[in-house]
Amino acid sequence: MGIVNATPDSFSDGGRFLDPEAALAHARRLIAEGAEILDVGAESTRPGAEPVEADVEIQRLVPLITAIRAESEVPISVDTMKPAVAGAAVAAGASIWNDVTALRHAADSLQIAAELGCEVVLMHMQGQPRTMQAEPHYDDVVAEVTAFLAERAEAAMAAGVARERIWLDPGIGFGKHMLRHNLPLMAGLDRIVALGFPVLLGASRKAFIGALSGGADADHRLGGSIAAALAGASAGVAAVRVHDVAETIQALNVQAAIAQASDAGARSL
Repeated sequence: MGIVNATPDSFSDGGRFLDPEAALAHARRLIAEGAEILDVGAESTRPGAEPVEADVEIQRLVPLITAIRAESEVPISVDTMKPAVAGAAVAAGASIWNDVTALRHAADSLQIAAELGCEVVLMHMQGQPRTMQAEPHYDDVVAEVTAFLAERAEAAMAAGVARERIWLDPGIGFGKHMLRHNLPLMAGLDRIVALGFPVLLGASRKAFIGALSGGADADHRLGGSIAAALAGASAGVAAVRVHDVAETIQALNVQAAIAQASDAGARSL
């Protein structure tokens, strides 16, 4: 899943693709590099980010989604917490609603998701984007995140969202301490995968990688991002949400080829 941030303030590439033509060019590049899904967003959810009105999100997203859809059949995911934005995006050609609040932002989020009939990504986040990094606390982060995601999946199905349309996302970096929570959560991804829903992992360029890399800024976290993607693939996640599509695909292909050779060797014994 390649990331297209049509925002002025995203933590990694804020402002770089706010211009519609720049965003479309970036989307084309990600598709050419092999992205199987494009995740487009128009409101940053980084810590401390200012909220964006729904009409502003729609103005940023709909022309971009329409332009991408006119050129490509690649599935488009809309990264928004607002039902009105999700509805406009789906009408324009998106087929996935990626919600960092796990359909909790609005009273009618669950109902709208069921009515739209699109796939939904339910992400775990403790708190709200502006305050989520203010001393997050867990007694057992893996158990609590897993239980939360299971409960939200049940709530979505009870509202009418088909089970096969539900994805789960552990929310790396969202209301989690850089190392104390994110590392155990990465190590426990298999427990979330075991819930039986496809899992989306978004660890690309996250702050915990910088913390493990001598304070490297977001533009210098490629190696750590690839390591996280490989760990996710080993745990059985269905997709990785990344900024660096070509490099991540190369790493995943090598990992898969080695695993295939290992399996072939074991069968020959």
